[in-house]
Amino acid sequence: MGKGGEQGGEPEEQIRFYTWEEIQKHNLRTDKWLVIERKVYNVTKWANRHPGGQRVISHYAGEDATDAFQAFHINPTLVQKFLKPLLIGELAPGEPSQDRDKNSQLVEDFRTLRKTAEDMNLFRADPLFFCLYLGHIIAMEVLAWLMVSYFGTGWITTLILACILTTSQAQAGWLQHDFGHLSVFKKSSWNHILHKFVIGHLKGASANWWNHRHFQHHAKPNIFKKDPDVNMLHIFVLGDTQPVEYGKKKLKYLPYNHQHEYFFLIFPPLLIPVYFQIQIISTMIRRRFWADLAWAISYYMRYFITYIPFYGVLGSLSLLTFVRFLESHWFVWVTQMNHIPMEIDREKHRDWLSSQVAATCNIEQSFFNDWFTGHLNFQIEHHLFPTMPRHNFWKVKPLVKSLCAKYGVQYEEKPLGKAFVDIVGSLKKSGDLWLDAYLHK
Repeated sequence: MGKGGEQGGEPEEQIRFYTWEEIQKHNLRTDKWLVIERKVYNVTKWANRHPGGQRVISHYAGEDATDAFQAFHINPTLVQKFLKPLLIGELAPGEPSQDRDKNSQLVEDFRTLRKTAEDMNLFRADPLFFCLYLGHIIAMEVLAWLMVSYFGTGWITTLILACILTTSQAQAGWLQHDFGHLSVFKKSSWNHILHKFVIGHLKGASANWWNHRHFQHHAKPNIFKKDPDVNMLHIFVLGDTQPVEYGKKKLKYLPYNHQHEYFFLIFPPLLIPVYFQIQIISTMIRRRFWADLAWAISYYMRYFITYIPFYGVLGSLSLLTFVRFLESHWFVWVTQMNHIPMEIDREKHRDWLSSQVAATCNIEQSFFNDWFTGHLNFQIEHHLFPTMPRHNFWKVKPLVKSLCAKYGVQYEEKPLGKAFVDIVGSLKKSGDLWLDAYLHK
């Protein structure tokens, strides 16, 4: 087998063949190979230039990245052109297309399902849906201004105003999510422009910060050291294995057996107004995302120009903080109900379908649930097909359920209320596992 490949782009007649055993050795920070449709690419030097961030592509070093590649790119044929200089060879003829003994038939059936969804035009967005969605967000912003203009700054008016602005911010969060996943326009460039507008001008956040963080979550959901959403900074312990590891090592940064109680004081109220705000601002400055910073500044300028005449500087700042506080509760409960109660563990190198379904669950469909969660009640379908417009999730859902049933992959769906309760129950279970290991192991 060939041992080289550092330069890439060799003529076809000199193409080299590699085994999975050799490919899997190249999963280091300074040495990264991956496989897409049986072709082997050396992405070591290129990873830092990857538009989605170097970490997300590095998470697939030494692995087959075919399904992830298809999932994240709306025009894989175009992107293939950028891969050509990185090509160093192919899988040897006797090597299976999937690594680590993955179920090849399951993988092929999933790819057939994806092709079926494409043939059904389920990756085609409805422009009217997204225009109306953006319109109702802008309408709430206008309504908030009209309220304070006509009714003044009394407590009741201000509370109603805060609820309207919170709803607008939450819904803008779901909309930026759509553009960020390239699920609205056929051209990536238009998705990127609208993404920056919505997350920057309507929310005051950073598109690049979101991309680099969120794509990692989608690539390796609920996988420690790869999914930033399960990096809890020692504040919480999650799943079944991490609590036991902490307990055996006698790690007690906080009384984790009470984490289901202090969750209410830390996670929902502080995630957006404190942690995310610090992380967003520091990331934009440290990584020189100046365009994102300009968009964010435009949001704050618009907000303070609108409300300082009514509330003054301190009052406007207090109102904004209160809105962030309320939005944070909305965001945390919706985003965590699909993931915290599910399997959270170290890398197991599963196929795309199995890994996504193990880390996600659905919430029962209703008009309210669709709107309230930004269609993240279809979390399974969204994780399997992140570039699919959300209004089509319900159409592909029966196909996904059928495929899961065929291969015994658990497809979990629950009511909204139970999903909220399960967050707390899961934290309590993990906390109890930690306490038992801490005291007895």
